Amino acid sequence: MAFVGMDHGTTGISFTILSKEIEHFKLGREELSKGKVSAIKELSKRIDPAEIELMAITYAMGDAITTIKPLEKVENRGIISIGGAGKVTGGGTAVYSEIEKSGIPTVLIPGLHRNLPCLDERFKAAYSHHGSAEKVSISYNAHLETGWENMIVSDISSNTVTILIQDSIIRGAMDACIGAMGVIHGPLDLEMIRAIDDGYKTANECFSRAGAVKIADIDTKVARAKDELIKKYLEGDHKARLAIDTMAMTITMEIWGLISIADKIDGIVLTGS
Repeated sequence: MAFVGMDHGTTGISFTILSKEIEHFKLGREELSKGKVSAIKELSKRIDPAEIELMAITYAMGDAITTIKPLEKVENRGIISIGGAGKVTGGGTAVYSEIEKSGIPTVLIPGLHRNLPCLDERFKAAYSHHGSAEKVSISYNAHLETGWENMIVSDISSNTVTILIQDSIIRGAMDACIGAMGVIHGPLDLEMIRAIDDGYKTANECFSRAGAVKIADIDTKVARAKDELIKKYLEGDHKARLAIDTMAMTITMEIWGLISIADKIDGIVLTGS
C-alpha cells in the first residue's frame, strides 16, 4: 500500500511516495512538455502503480473547484484559465493527462480563491485569487508539524505566498502578484503597469520578472535562477545582496500585515524551497 503526492510547481513537477520508505523525485516541466520523460513511467520505476491506494495532486491555480475532488469528477482540470499563472510550458498538462489515463485513484486539491467558503469575506472582496493548491497542503503540514491552530505560514520560493490560519481554518492569504517578492515572481508596480499599457510586455512577463531576479539583474532559466542568485550573493555581488535583503523586507512586511489583523497567533512558519 502506498500514497503519492504531486505538486505542479514553477520549476518542475514534484512527487513524493509514502510507502515503507519516503521517496521524492522531481521532473522538469520543459522535458515533460517535449515528451522526453513520462511521469507515470518515472513513477513506475519506484512503485508499482497497482500498490497506490490514493494520489493527491495540484494543478495550476486550482480556481474552478472549491473542494478536494476525485479526478474523474473534475472539469477543465479544475481551472478557470491557464493564463496569469507564470510561464506556461505544457509540462503540467502532460502529467495531468497521464494521471487521468493511468487508472490510479486520484484527487485534485483546490487552490485558494474567492469562491472558497472558508475565506474571510474581506479577502474574497479584495482579491480574486490567494494562492495555488499546494498552499493548502503546506498549511495542513504546518498544522501537523506544530499543532498550532492559529498561525501565519509564509511559503518562500519562486514566489512568496503568506497564509493566515485561524482556528485551524485558512481565512486568507496574500498571493504572489499582490504582496511580497519571491525569487522569480513579484507584485506589479507602476513601471510595470506602464510597460504593459504601452505594449512593451505582457502582464505575465512582468509578473515573471518582478521578484529578486529583477533587482539582481539575473536573466536565466527559472530552474537555475535561485542557485545563480545565491552564488552571486555568496560572492559578495551588491545587486544580489540587495535583491535578497529587499525580498526579505517585503516578506517581513507581509507577515506583519497579517499578524496585525489576526485574532490570535500561536506562531509563524517559514517554508519553501
